[in-house]
Order: sequence, then C-alpha cells, then structure tokens
Amino acid sequence: MSTRNLIEHLAVRAWRSVVPGVLLTVALCPLSPVRAAAGSVDDHPYDPGNAEYINELCAGCHGEFGQGGGDGEYPRLAGLPAEYLAKELRAFKSGARHSMAMAIYATDRELPEQDLLDISIYHSELALPTKMPEVPEDMDAYQRLLIAKRVVNVPRYDSGDAARGKDIYGRMCRKCHGPDGRGRGSTPQLAGQYTEYLRLQIERFRSGERTSEKMASHLQPLTGDDIESLLAFLSIADD
Repeated sequence: MSTRNLIEHLAVRAWRSVVPGVLLTVALCPLSPVRAAAGSVDDHPYDPGNAEYINELCAGCHGEFGQGGGDGEYPRLAGLPAEYLAKELRAFKSGARHSMAMAIYATDRELPEQDLLDISIYHSELALPTKMPEVPEDMDAYQRLLIAKRVVNVPRYDSGDAARGKDIYGRMCRKCHGPDGRGRGSTPQLAGQYTEYLRLQIERFRSGERTSEKMASHLQPLTGDDIESLLAFLSIADD
C-alpha cells in the first residue's frame, strides 16, 4: 500500500474514534484518482503483507479471521471465493450494492484495485474449522486458545424443517452453490454463513434491492415456510 493510502487509512480510523458512527464523506484530497481497470484474481501479483494490513480495518466488523460478527450483521468472509469477494467489493464501490458500513471504505481512494484483489485473496484463503481439532496434550493454554478462536459453527436454527429445507436446497440451490452448500467456482458458500445474514440477503434479492435475475427467479416462488426450512438446513449443513 502506498504511503498516501496508509496516511489516509490512519486518518479515517482516527476520525471514527472521535466521532463514532459518523460517515466520513469529506474527501482527503480534492482530486479524484483515475479509476483503475478491474483486474483478475488469477493474474494478480498478490501481496500478503498488504492484505494483512488491510485486514486490520476489516477485522473491526468481520473479525480477525474473517469469521463475521454481530450475530450476522457482519457476514463471514473467510473461505468465500476470491472472485466473488472482488465482484461484491466492486459492487459496493460502484453503488450497485449498498451498505452504510462499507460506504467509508468502498471507494477508489480507500480501496484501489490492488488492495481490493489483495484482501479478496486473503479472505478466500482463511479456513475456519467447525469444531476444535485434536491437539497434543502438552500444548500450552495460549496455543490452544489461538486455535479455539478460529473455530466457528453457526447456531442451529430450529424455526424451520431442516429435512424439507434440504430438499428445497437440492432443487433450487445445489447446482450453483454445490451439493453441501460450500460453494462452487466463484459462487459463494452458504453453509457456515450466519442465518440472519442469509435471511436479509434473501429478502433483498426478492425485493430487488440486491439485483440478480437468477437469484430472484429462484427465490420469488418460495413461501415463508420454505425460506425458514431452507435456513434451518443451511444452519447445519457444515456440521
């Protein structure tokens, strides 16, 4: 990351600590940078050091390991495909996708294409186990704690029929999101994602707030009970 971007990132963080919840809309430079052409994840010269630095900002909402937080207010990013993450970040930058929390960061100044690709690759490579792995008996407590912090398993959702949800998933979602909900290609995983976040995205696709003809066509026919059952299945799909 350039020295200019480093200074600006620090300035944004300092301002937010003084005025919590206020969106920083005043430009730090009167001249807008030229928008860089979208790059490819496969051809990108990945800089892991830069990605770790950027993640210090992401971690405030999405967690140190991309595990998400706020009971689904902030989604899990760990393990999502890099191409998908890059596409969604570009959508936030262009205004095609809206988020007050992302408004500060999803700009050409704060998140140029180099940084966008670095953080997308970084989160795609983060792995989160769903249960504590076996560790040597003589491992010290601190090392055990570090391992335990990476364990993420969303709570079981019991307001729907998981067996029915599995059938709905097989008919409506399996082709794109994979047989076990872990994603396929650049399509994101649904298993292991927070239930409330998934519910919100379903509502946004159905209302047209979030645009995707494919998603809208699949979700519009579902009843409220169908959605509850689908969410119940996804909450246990990675157990």
